Amino acid sequence: MQFGIFTVSDVTTDPTTGTTPDDTQRVRDILTIAEHADQAGLDVFATGEHHNPPFVASSPTTLLAYLAAKTKHITLSTSTTLITTNDPVRLAEEYAMLQVVSDGRMDLMMGRGNTGPVYPWFGQDIRQGVNLAIENYALLRQLWENDVVNWQGKFRTPLQGFTSTPRPLDGVAPFVWHGSIRTPEIAEQAAYYGDGFFHNNIFWPIQHTEQMVGLYRQRFEHYGHGRADQAIVGLGGQFFARKNSQDAVDEFRPYFDNAPVYGHGPSMEDFTAQTPLTVGSPQQVIDRYAAMKDHVGHYQRQLFLIDHAGLPLKTVLEQIDILAGEIVPELRKLNDEGRPEGVPSNPPSHTERAAAALAAGAAGSDHVAAEDEWTGASV
Repeated sequence: MQFGIFTVSDVTTDPTTGTTPDDTQRVRDILTIAEHADQAGLDVFATGEHHNPPFVASSPTTLLAYLAAKTKHITLSTSTTLITTNDPVRLAEEYAMLQVVSDGRMDLMMGRGNTGPVYPWFGQDIRQGVNLAIENYALLRQLWENDVVNWQGKFRTPLQGFTSTPRPLDGVAPFVWHGSIRTPEIAEQAAYYGDGFFHNNIFWPIQHTEQMVGLYRQRFEHYGHGRADQAIVGLGGQFFARKNSQDAVDEFRPYFDNAPVYGHGPSMEDFTAQTPLTVGSPQQVIDRYAAMKDHVGHYQRQLFLIDHAGLPLKTVLEQIDILAGEIVPELRKLNDEGRPEGVPSNPPSHTERAAAALAAGAAGSDHVAAEDEWTGASV
């Protein structure tokens, strides 16, 4: 199972010191955090995409391409890429380029975002959010899978004889997750294509997560991609840990109380009871997240948000060390226990998908890739 971290790239004042990093410092800190995660042995680093203050991650591919050169092992991803307000032609080009420069050590998560004003900034109508996600992703798939695309839709100008460059590495498109917190249509979309589904449940009770993942699994099987328990699932999470649980509570409380995303609302105790946020000892984090599979089944990726709310860089790096050194080894063992035969431990890697595509092509007549009877998509 994969474990990693994601950033929403917020620029937030440290409530204990009153200091606020500028945009440049925050970007550099994020790069340091990602490199440290790689050195610590975590599996994934993912960045969000925002185009408004107080967030700085407006160009995920630039950030991740730099990290591809600076890191050795970690998978580079997004959390999320805005499929609604980005041109799918640019997405096809930019993420194929990232795939090439990272030698396949990447994937990406498609999402609609959670900032309403971003739609008019990029010339779109938020009321068309789901329709944009559906049409833009359908075009993106064509751009990656077909050398020449003729296409006409509702939300952008037609394409005639268009070839997106560079072509995907080894002729295999990047693996895609569809991220959604509350929209069943996106779970349906992920299932329809046989892609991964990521439920970033950091603000939601586990019962809601269970329903969304259950829908995705049911529809994944319906579309003929495999058994429901073989669907590729990822979850979000949050924690703050110290050796002594009370020390963790005392240290994190001022950050929680003043965080722009949940400060001045429910108490930290109420929030941790109702959401996956866990503040305490490493063992408390292990116990909480080892139980996730009891609700959603055996899943493949668990990401944690740990660099938000104004936490200083030194503290974030310490949290990475606790995660990689004390929490993840135990969670790996616990999550492997009882995993049914045929249920993957990890999302499919580029190497695995390239080998499968090669085998499928060799088995076809004149190397023509077989067409999936459910989606109409070629291998």
